[in-house]
Order: sequence, then structure tokens, then C-alpha cells
Amino acid sequence: MNQRVLIISPVRNEAAHIERVVRAVAEQTAPPARWVVLDDGSTDGTLEILRALAPDVPFLTVLSSADTPDLQAAPDRLARAAAPRAFNRALATVDWSEYTHVMKLDGDIELPPDYFAQLSARFDADPRLGIACGDLVEPEGDGFKLVPIPPHHVHGALKCYTRACFAAIGGVQQRLGWDTIDETYARMRGFTTRSYRDIVAVHHRPLATADGALRGRARHGECAYVAHFSLLWVALRAFKIARYPPVGISGLAFFYGFVRAACRRTERVPDIEFRRFARQELRRRLWRAAGLVREAA
Repeated sequence: MNQRVLIISPVRNEAAHIERVVRAVAEQTAPPARWVVLDDGSTDGTLEILRALAPDVPFLTVLSSADTPDLQAAPDRLARAAAPRAFNRALATVDWSEYTHVMKLDGDIELPPDYFAQLSARFDADPRLGIACGDLVEPEGDGFKLVPIPPHHVHGALKCYTRACFAAIGGVQQRLGWDTIDETYARMRGFTTRSYRDIVAVHHRPLATADGALRGRARHGECAYVAHFSLLWVALRAFKIARYPPVGISGLAFFYGFVRAACRRTERVPDIEFRRFARQELRRRLWRAAGLVREAA
């Protein structure tokens, strides 16, 4: 299949990483058809670096929220879910229906040279595959550590949608938890979602640390509430997260984010069918983990 990939990258204060990210995309063996990068109010020179690199990358378009009134940066990354908001603003500048795939790529993700070639082969091999990504590793000491996620989950930092799936789920919702909501809707609509362990990209900044590690954990707890995850699942997840640094406190921060969202009556996904499907999936996974069922959720 002749695939035409559209990349959308909302970035903010990525001066330390953005050049290597741009060069990695430019050197792909199967380059994307178009790449739109929206700088969402950077104060560290990210926009200037992008504009300097753009002439060397023919498929790259650089936008700035400062240049367009409709693209103003969100002042609070946590409360406003700035990334999906900026993603949709940039997406609105192109006709995404002209492309076979739509991809979100963060400004701190360095792709291997054959990333798109390998991912394209996975989409060609599985017509039901709707959202996919490779795995991520992060710097740790003198080496790298794998960012563990279950096979059905797709990293929000570099997820790729087929056009049919993107249309079926209604695109990306501008709310916390968007990267769980979209893949849940994809499975509701009959698509599969996958992350592949043998396709590995480098994440140069640890996940959920843009606003501080504990704020990131609390944000994930709030995301779980927005996506209708059950209290039992959240408690078990908090216990697991507590093993990661800062030990103990990280799990408490995750659980606190969930409880705080409940107390504030934060708006959840307003879809009864979504809630039912999401909770059924979680129950099946819990039963499978307990050895009560054999089939994959």
C-alpha cells in the first residue's frame, strides 16, 4: 500500500531535543508526506531552531501560536490538556483526509531511521490495526531503560492512526486522558491497538515529567477518572506505580489525582457506551491477571 503519513507535532520548550528529532524524521527511509509542527509558546528558542531547520526538510511546516490568534498557548498544561488542544489546532490547518495515516509525534522523541518503514509494514499486514506505535526507551545512567506499557496501549507521544480509525473515533478529544480515550473508542469501533517491542524510539525526557514527576502522576490519576476507570483498578494501579521513584509517593500522587478529580466532579467522557465498554475491558484484564480467563482483553 502506498502510504501517505501526516505528522502533527505540538511542541513547547524542546530546544534541548528538537534538532535531533527533526533530523531523525528527515533521515527516514520512508519519509512522511507532510509534517506540521506547532510551537505552542516556547520560551527557550525552540521556534527559532525549528525555523532554521525547516529549509532543509521539504515536507516540514512550522507554525507558531504567537503568529495566529487562534493558536494561543495554554497557560496551564495540566488543567487545559494543552497537547491535544495544540494538536487539533495544527491539524485544522491541513486536510487530513488526503493522507492514509495521521500521527502525533512529540518534540522529544527520536525515531530510528526505519521507524515509518517498519510501522507501515505492520499496518499493511493487519487491516484491523487502527492505532499503533513502537516502544520507547529513556536515558538512565549510562544506558537506556524501556518504558513498560501493555501491548494494547499506544504511547501518546508517538501514536499513529489509520485515516479510517481516526475518522471513526472522531479524532482527538481535548481533555485529559485523550490518549486512553482514543484507543478505547478505537477498540469499540472494531479496530485493534498495538505497541511493538521490536520498533524502538528514544524518549529524551521521562514520561509525565514536563510539569514535575508527581504532578505527572497526579495528572494520570485524573485521566483515569475522566476515562471512567474503576476505583478497584485505580487502587491496584496506584500500588504498582508506588514501586517507581519516588517510591511510595508516586503511587499516592496517582491515587490523589483520581480522588481529587472525583471530589471536584471533573467532567468525564459523556458517553454511557464508552463507560460500559471501558469498565468491561478493565474487568476482563483483572480476571485474566488473576487467571480466571485465558483470552486476551
